[in-house]
Amino acid sequence: MALEKSIVEDKIEIIDRGEYKSINVRTATIIKDDGVEISRTFHRQVLNPNDDVSSKSDEIKSLASTYFTDEAKAKHKAAMEAGAPA
Repeated sequence: MALEKSIVEDKIEIIDRGEYKSINVRTATIIKDDGVEISRTFHRQVLNPNDDVSSKSDEIKSLASTYFTDEAKAKHKAAMEAGAPA
């Protein structure tokens, strides 16, 4: 009986917030027993322009560099200061 655990980003979505974009990331934790999946759980995270993405995957960093421009960061900051939902 060999248990294996893998963690994969199985869904990445770009959400248009009007003035800026957010990145939604769904991560799946998969447990297999002798190659047969016995468990799969999910974790979701929303990343906004002013969030630190330095510890994220290269794919997320690449998307962030495209969408999280200085202009997007300024608009996100202004929206948060105006009381917009995170």
